Amino acid sequence: MPVQAFINRIATAVPDHGVHEFFLQFAGSQLADPRRRAIFDRMADKGGIEHRYSCFAPASDPEGLSVDLAGVFKRGAFPGTAKRMEMFATAAPALAERALERLLEGEDRKGVTHLIVTTCTGFSAPGIDLEIIARCNLPTTVERTIIGFMGCYAAINALKLARHIVLSEPAAHVVIVCIELCTLHLKETADLEKLLSFSLWGDGCAAASVTARPFGIGLDSFHAIVDADARDLMSWSVHDDGFDMVLSGQVPAAIQNALGKGVGAILGNRTAANVDLWAVHPGGRSILDAVERALDLPPDALLPSRDVLRENGNMSSATVMFVLERMLRGFTDDDVGCAIAFGPGLTAETMMFHTAGSA
Repeated sequence: MPVQAFINRIATAVPDHGVHEFFLQFAGSQLADPRRRAIFDRMADKGGIEHRYSCFAPASDPEGLSVDLAGVFKRGAFPGTAKRMEMFATAAPALAERALERLLEGEDRKGVTHLIVTTCTGFSAPGIDLEIIARCNLPTTVERTIIGFMGCYAAINALKLARHIVLSEPAAHVVIVCIELCTLHLKETADLEKLLSFSLWGDGCAAASVTARPFGIGLDSFHAIVDADARDLMSWSVHDDGFDMVLSGQVPAAIQNALGKGVGAILGNRTAANVDLWAVHPGGRSILDAVERALDLPPDALLPSRDVLRENGNMSSATVMFVLERMLRGFTDDDVGCAIAFGPGLTAETMMFHTAGSA
């Protein structure tokens, strides 16, 4: 029987600090014009998010002199990129360790052969890959790969790489860690579009085991769509004051257009009606609405994605893995699924999958 690759387990973790309402109040405080603040409040309230988490503890007053309890994010003197990377180097390995310990509980860690890490919110060397190996007692011989700065769709590329590894090395045990600390890139700005964009972001980590053991989520095929005409609508750049995300309000329409044109290539000989599970990256409520329209999906098709958005916000590359983790909690054998995640480019990375058995 031909070798196949399966996601056997997924474990997730978020930081301890709930910040959604706090961040919304801080963002609103940067808008001196009451009318613009009212627009922000109204649009943020429709965002479909109730909780987000941050690696740093918020201050007691969102309109005070400092946004965080430690006084690093002082009004008028937010930290530069170097300080934010220092914070990433401390907080990211700790959160990754929490997710990975949950994933590998009861597993023989000596059997882990490959480690793939995705992140677009921080860099250091020696990096988080070596930190994970040391903290989680993985073999130092593990083959390491970092998929960096690809944004929200990086998890799909990590799964694609894991599948290639397992197909070429059937005994491989690939561990994927998607770790993002988006809130480190908090900005002071009166730009309404940027404030609305930041009202989406939260921190989180997802860890997954991919092997040839035939249970969980089978990885069947992958397809990428790049809309070069819309490449400027979504970008992620390194600036002196942290990383800067551009997320235009035109993105949902561009995604709807791109998926409408590319759905045949994504699904192959199927129609959307023949797909049982949809694991769509919840980049925002409007993006999920656009996917629903483009694929003519029933109202409940994207409930797992909407639940993850509501409970965690957009955690960049980790987010679609949170959605897939929900599907692993309980499923019907032989369900057909499609995962889709979006990012700079404008790019949609997609994966067809099926469900199979249990451990």
